[in-house]
Order: sequence, then C-alpha cells, then structure tokens
Amino acid sequence: MEDSFVKVALVQYAPVLFDKKATLDKMADLLEEVGKEGADVVVFPEAFIPAYPWAMSFGTVIGSRSPQGRDAFLHYWENAIRIPGPETDRIGSLVKKISAVTVVGVIEKDLTGTLYCTLVYFDADGSLLGKHRKLKPTAAERVIWGEGDGTDLQVHDTAKGKIAGLICWENYMPLARFALYEQGVELYCAPTADARDSWQASMRHIAMEGRCFVLGCNQYVTLDMFPEAYREEVSAKGEILCRGGSVVVSPLGEVLAGPLFDREGILYATLDRREIGRGKMDFDVAGHYNRPDVFSYEWTKGK
Repeated sequence: MEDSFVKVALVQYAPVLFDKKATLDKMADLLEEVGKEGADVVVFPEAFIPAYPWAMSFGTVIGSRSPQGRDAFLHYWENAIRIPGPETDRIGSLVKKISAVTVVGVIEKDLTGTLYCTLVYFDADGSLLGKHRKLKPTAAERVIWGEGDGTDLQVHDTAKGKIAGLICWENYMPLARFALYEQGVELYCAPTADARDSWQASMRHIAMEGRCFVLGCNQYVTLDMFPEAYREEVSAKGEILCRGGSVVVSPLGEVLAGPLFDREGILYATLDRREIGRGKMDFDVAGHYNRPDVFSYEWTKGK
C-alpha cells in the first residue's frame, strides 16, 4: 500500500476551561509541537473547546433550576463555537500549517442556541471535512447538550486513511460502531472523558471488532484548572477530575502506545495501514464475517 505508514498524535491536554479564545491559543502551541514531530493525524479530546464540565450540576435537580446554575450555563454557552465559524476558520489555518488531518472535540452551538458535543474533522489542507454530533449524551449531560440525529455518521476519506469516530459512551452503541465499520473506517477516533480501566478493554475490543486502528484520546484535568467560581462544587470529585488514559490500539488488539495516565502529554505512534488488510483475513465484521441474510439495517446517510 502506497504511503502505508501514518504517524498519529493524541493530545492529552486540558483546555483553558470555559475560555475558547485562550484554548485556541493553547491549541496553536500544541499543533505547532506535533507538527515539528511530523504527525500526519492529530486527535484532541472530547469537548476540548471549551471544556468537559466534570461534577457540575448547573443548578439542576428534578423540577427546579437555580439562577446561579443558569449563570454557569451562560458562561459555558458563550464559549461554545459555531461550525463553521471563526473558531473553525482559525483551527483550519493552524492545521494547514502542519499538514495533518486533525480531529477536535468541541461544544457546538447551533443557530437556535442548542449545544451539542461534537467532533470536528479537518483535512491536512485545513479544510473542514465534516462534523459528528454525539447521538446520546449520557445521564446528566442531557441537561446541557442536545442529541445528534445520526445523519453525520460519516467516514471521511483522506490521504492518511479513512477516518471517523464516536464520542465517549457512544462507543458502547453496537449499531453506531457498525455504521462506521460498514463504511470501511481505518482510523477510528474515540475521544472520551472516561478514565476508568474498563475503558481500555473497550478500546481493544473495538479495534479487534472493526479491524481498525483505534485512537482513544482523553485529557488530564485537575481541580485547580477549573474557574475559581466552580471549584467548590467540583471539589466533591477530588483533586484529579480526569486522569487521562489515551491509547493507540492495532487492528489485532495490540496496544501500540499508552495508556497514558496521571499527566498531560502527547502520545505518538506510527501505524502501518497494511495491518488492516492482514486483520481482515480471518474477520471482517461488515464483510465476509457478516450475515446480512440474518441481520439487516437501514442507515440514514447524507448531510
């Protein structure tokens, strides 16, 4: 396979929480760093812009919302981004400088004002390839994020491989995974906020199931990184809010890099895309190991 080797970089850093402008400045430095290392594909964590709001209630209990919680939500809402918009334009210009396919977890604000937990894809020339909105926010996430509709479950064909992904616990949805397998995903991105040991088992399972490379990217976040106004509430979760766990897994389930725990850092791995073909010999979940005569699905595709 021509150009079969791909160097990937998983950026296990926290944003400047609740501050999209400062986070974009930080992202510029991080992209410059991975560019110097020759990365072909770069993945940032879930909700990197402006933050994953660990342990925050936004003043909600069943049947009641507080004014203080609405103020916290306003702060979050004002730091969400439009897609496309000035923030994606800036990211695109940064990506173009390093010529690396880049995937970023963001909080998107649509024209109506609803927020979504979204993955944004940029090609190596900085162009916006597409986006994917999280289909089902988990538990209390549903207070602040809307649900995606599935029309953006698309695999993007790039010079570095067919790339797509699911966000955090979407990866536990078998049919969502199958929608990507069916389109021939090769570089499967799994940005998350889940730092449990059990998540590592899921990353290996998905790699073996899909016969694809899995790029599981998390972030390392501590209490003192949160805006001071929210620290008292968030402190109930402890000093370390997310310990990371970024990992790269091969199509046969071998851990190639990581997991990286308990610190910020950038995880690098060089992948040989020919391993995908080797893995397909005995298992292809959407191909020769599929039984469409027994199971059939209809996918809504398009944009």
